[in-house]
Amino acid sequence: MSRIVDLSLLIEDNMPAHKLFQRPVITTHMSHESSKALGLGVPGDAMTFQTNFIAMLDHVGTHVDAFRHVKPDGAPIDEMPLEMFMGKAVCFDLRHIPDLGEITVEDMEKAEAAAGVKVDGHIVLLCTGFHNRNYPSLDSVWKNPLLTAEATKWLYDRGSKMQGVEGPSTDKPSDNIFAQHRLCRDLGMSHWEWLVNLEELVGKGEFQFFGVPLKFKGGSGSPVRAFAILN
Repeated sequence: MSRIVDLSLLIEDNMPAHKLFQRPVITTHMSHESSKALGLGVPGDAMTFQTNFIAMLDHVGTHVDAFRHVKPDGAPIDEMPLEMFMGKAVCFDLRHIPDLGEITVEDMEKAEAAAGVKVDGHIVLLCTGFHNRNYPSLDSVWKNPLLTAEATKWLYDRGSKMQGVEGPSTDKPSDNIFAQHRLCRDLGMSHWEWLVNLEELVGKGEFQFFGVPLKFKGGSGSPVRAFAILN
C-alpha cells in the first residue's frame, strides 16, 4: 500500500522568511461571530462562515521558484509546464552537512551510492537535517547550507532539472553571491525551498514527488503543497 509523506511547512502569521523578504500576515477577515450580522440562512439555522486575510510574497514557506524569479525574460510560474513540478525522485542523506556548510560533488556521489538510485532525470531532494535543527527559530533564515555550483552542475549533467532543499534558499545566507541561483538561471534549472520531513524519505529509494504551484499570472514563484508517494 502506498504512503503519502507531507513535505510542506505550515503557513502561519509572521513565520520566518528569507532574509530579503517580508514575513507573511495572516489574520481573520470575517469570523462566524461577525458574519451573523449578514443574516444568512433561515430562522433557527443561521449560515455563518469564516474567511481569512492573507498577505504574503510568493516565496514564503514551502515554495518553488519560477524561471522569472532570477531571469528577467524567464517564464513566470503560470507559463511553466506542470510536468516540471512532479515526477520520479530520490532523497539524498546529507545530514552530515552542518549549518552554513557546503554540499559538494563528493557529497552528492556518496549520497547517490548510499541511496541506491542512479540519478537519471530524477528530482533530487537534499536532506541535511537543517529544518529539525533550527525551525521555528527566527534566526533559521541565516543558517542554511549551500548547494555548490559544482554539485548543481553534477545534477544537470545527469538530467536533473529540479532539486529541493530544507530552509529558505539553496544559497548560503552569509554572503550575497547567489552562485547556485545564478547557475540555475543559466542552465534552466529550478528548485523547491523550505521542504520539511525529508528524513522520512531517506533510504526509501525512488518515489514520486509532487510540488505543484498555484497559477499566479506573471508569478515569480508560488507556495506549494509538496508531498511524496512511497510504494
